[in-house]
Amino acid sequence: MSEAPAIEANELVKVFDKGKVRALSGVSISVERGSVLGLLGPNGAGKTTVVRILSTVLAPDSGWASILGHDVVKEASKVRQLIGLAGQYATVDENLTGRENLVMVGRLTHLNRATVRSRADELLESFELTDAASRPLKTYSGGMRRRLDLAAALVGRPPVMFLDEPTTGLDPQSRQDLWSIIEGLVKVGTTVLLTTQYLEEADRLADRVVVVDHGRVIAEGTPGELKADLGTTVVEVTFGDSSIADDASTLLQGLSTRPILHEGAALELTVEDGPRVAIEVLRTLDAAGIAVGGLALREPSLDDVFLTLTGHKSDDSATTAAAAAKGAVVG
Repeated sequence: MSEAPAIEANELVKVFDKGKVRALSGVSISVERGSVLGLLGPNGAGKTTVVRILSTVLAPDSGWASILGHDVVKEASKVRQLIGLAGQYATVDENLTGRENLVMVGRLTHLNRATVRSRADELLESFELTDAASRPLKTYSGGMRRRLDLAAALVGRPPVMFLDEPTTGLDPQSRQDLWSIIEGLVKVGTTVLLTTQYLEEADRLADRVVVVDHGRVIAEGTPGELKADLGTTVVEVTFGDSSIADDASTLLQGLSTRPILHEGAALELTVEDGPRVAIEVLRTLDAAGIAVGGLALREPSLDDVFLTLTGHKSDDSATTAAAAAKGAVVG
């Protein structure tokens, strides 16, 4: 008999505000043990609601989910022993020192005092926080706080980790540092579900990607598969202003394998033969007397996938629904 997936969800539905806000409309995912799933979607898509159900914070209205074969509703207590959760904002106490925060978490998870002290020192060293271990958390930088938050989620050595936009607001170097830590977790067999709006993050870390929007799964696959679906090349053309781009878009419609993406004074065409199409673009625009400000060829990115599937970029803000039930936030 084969092992159950580390994380499995089937047709999850969740509504708030007496049915007025439908956060999830039948979301299904499966994450193999020792892998990373990137859960992508705009604000309000349902990502955080999925994480809260999987981590036993919320119960689904219908559907089911399990962690390492244990039902998140019927066996919630067991599931909590198997998971770690690091959210968008640090959940540690800023008035305690770094070491005191880790010790507190260890005691709350019923580890004995000797084990807690040893584990705290180990994590402080692993996350390069030893020198700051005796300082109050309120003196930490944003990157240090985020590292401590992740360390706190790992005190009990959970085999499954939920990281809900863990690098939001961090500077580029702190993001890179946290990515390296996450890669280290996976190397020792930890299963990770990562929600993010940084497409570079998902491209680097995720074995598979699921894109959700308006509470539904709209695409899934490896990062490579999703990018390959778009075509082999993106032709970027810029103009003097948006009205010129409007006119150019009408002329170039037949050259792109997908609808042309139009943002301000720039157009993006997804094509199979980039060099040939680029020449044809220039010829077509020159014949119409339209001046080109710039032209570039590049491979598709996950940002292109996201924009094509959802109609907006990964960092755009959609309306975040206020949830009445238990103060939950749809995200």
